[in-house]
Amino acid sequence: MAGGRRDRESDPDASTALPVPGPCASTQRALAECHRRAARGPLQPEVLCRHLNRALAECVVTACCPDETEAVRTLCGSSGTALKRTQCQRARIDLSLCLEAHQDS
Repeated sequence: MAGGRRDRESDPDASTALPVPGPCASTQRALAECHRRAARGPLQPEVLCRHLNRALAECVVTACCPDETEAVRTLCGSSGTALKRTQCQRARIDLSLCLEAHQDS
């Protein structure tokens, strides 16, 4: 990933095939920069940039499906009654369906 045009600031999306929503663009740029730095060091980008990769994933999911993401956070944050576990499972399914709907858009 290092070298060539991908190192240029004018091409911030060079490391991704999908457009990144506006609020997540800075995290995507930080992840791309982390990958460039990792290419010069002994650690694999997957290890060195894990926190940014997770942050970008959470940002994109939240940007695409904010209500469903919040429902999962609220209902699945801790164990509880059988009703809460059922609601958590339903919230996860709703989030999955929302993300699937955004996959083709």
